[in-house]
Amino acid sequence: MIKILMMSLREYKKGSIITILLSILEAAFEILIPLCMAYLIDQGIDTGNMEDVWKYGILILIVAGLQLITGVLSAQMAAKTAVGFSANIRQDAYDNVQTFSFSNIDKFSTASIVTRLTTDITNIQNAYQMLIRMAIRGPVMLIFSMIVSFSINTRIALIFLAVIPIMALLLILIVCKVGPVFNKVFHTYDKLNNFVQENVRGIRVIKSFNREENEISQFKKISHSICIDFSKGEKLLAYNTPIMQFFMYICMILISWIGAKAIVTSGNQASLGMTTGDLTALFSYATQILMALMMLSMVFAMITISIASARRIAELLEEKTDIQNPANPVMEVKDGSICFEHVDFVYASKADKKVLTDINLNIESGQTIGIIGPTGSSKSSLVQLIPRLYDINNGHLLLGGIDVKKYDLEILRDAVSMVLQKNELFSGTIKENLRWGNEGASDEEIKEACILACADEFIQNLPNQYDTYIEQGGTNVSGGQKQRLCIARALLKKPKVLILDDSTSAVDTKTDAKIQKALKEYIPDTTKIIIAQRIRSIQQADQIIVMDDGKIEAMGTHEQLLKKCDIYKDIYVSQERRKK
Repeated sequence: MIKILMMSLREYKKGSIITILLSILEAAFEILIPLCMAYLIDQGIDTGNMEDVWKYGILILIVAGLQLITGVLSAQMAAKTAVGFSANIRQDAYDNVQTFSFSNIDKFSTASIVTRLTTDITNIQNAYQMLIRMAIRGPVMLIFSMIVSFSINTRIALIFLAVIPIMALLLILIVCKVGPVFNKVFHTYDKLNNFVQENVRGIRVIKSFNREENEISQFKKISHSICIDFSKGEKLLAYNTPIMQFFMYICMILISWIGAKAIVTSGNQASLGMTTGDLTALFSYATQILMALMMLSMVFAMITISIASARRIAELLEEKTDIQNPANPVMEVKDGSICFEHVDFVYASKADKKVLTDINLNIESGQTIGIIGPTGSSKSSLVQLIPRLYDINNGHLLLGGIDVKKYDLEILRDAVSMVLQKNELFSGTIKENLRWGNEGASDEEIKEACILACADEFIQNLPNQYDTYIEQGGTNVSGGQKQRLCIARALLKKPKVLILDDSTSAVDTKTDAKIQKALKEYIPDTTKIIIAQRIRSIQQADQIIVMDDGKIEAMGTHEQLLKKCDIYKDIYVSQERRKK
């Protein structure tokens, strides 16, 4: 996990090392101040020697100034490095998500990916900033303070040595208890984000069914669960400070008692035992040890929170796409001919039932193929195999006479243009959305594609026409308009194969017929595969495939299927009856 995350450090390795060195120097300067203070008291104030008072006073100011400079530089460098490191992780994670196949995406919910790229990476950023500064400064202060304390008075220094292991043990126990709690919290965050996204997307449905109160109640329930778990974790972490302070105040009392006796016995003579300066220095070192332990407790607390986040980010970075480019890919698709040879497919490798079973199908280049069948008959699953959105499990799938697995993925997907069931438009103008199909498309090419998709007629009536701004998700256009824009976008790719997956369901029958006619007349060399629920949408196709339960039940023209396929005939009769 750590190795995976550290790969994103890259140009910030130097900054991390500089921060660590500056933190060590800052701690070293801080350790010197109590020692200088002891000399000032013993050799200057107690003896009335003003020369030594000035000498050690100036030395303390110089050391304090150096500590301030190194501290400020260390803090600035730590912040810059941590922010840069988190930006690299976020970019690497996002880049990796973009390579995912559909099967990879199925493993992570949208809400989970959003949480990982935001909240989880912020936790890692905060933890790393503490690690390269406080996690270095704390132990250095602790070790140096212990060394100097032993040099002043071994007997008193043993008090620290006895107390520190007890505090460390209690700290470890707290961390072990808190870890699972925060892990649970982040999983609940995924649930909350998913709930919010779903509700914002479906706000019109919620309002139309008067479900606002129910949704508010559900949100409150999830939010309350996060609150309870977070409170539980924070309550456990809250024990850190009082435990540290309790033991350190015990140390203070013991130092005062033993130190006072030692000073009285020695008559405040360094040669005979302890001095007032030594006791003052020990008090300062006791405070520094407390601060060091407090720093470490804060670091441990942040690490405890971020471990769960780090695991989740590592999962995202470790996930490798199931669909890889071949070693020597074919860089050209000859034509739009398609051949399925005994193809089987399942979404999950351990699934009991196949989604597609023994599919055998030959489609000639330029043909128009209609696909129809009951809901859940795996029509969409069949066509998603052609551009390798998923890989087949058995058999062979050929495009242009070559196995699809031998093509370069970018070349393959440029040759196969697909309009999915769930049409997506993005924030931006109509032109910007359409140029997803072809970045270099001219205004004339865009208009031509829109005319074919029957989209130009409504675009011309918009205030800014092709420069009209589309809201996120295309919420400011109707379902039918969105479908026509998506078809136009697909046409701009000038593909060898065009797949319309129930992409005219929101379009009226007259416009649907115009689209089908335009596609047949203006792109005759493009293979067209049309999945539809309405027989009228595919009635004129060269061949119609009837699917049921992941198998091809029948194949033929409209007239042939009416005679030989009961499923097709039943669909036709029921649709004709509804029309009457």
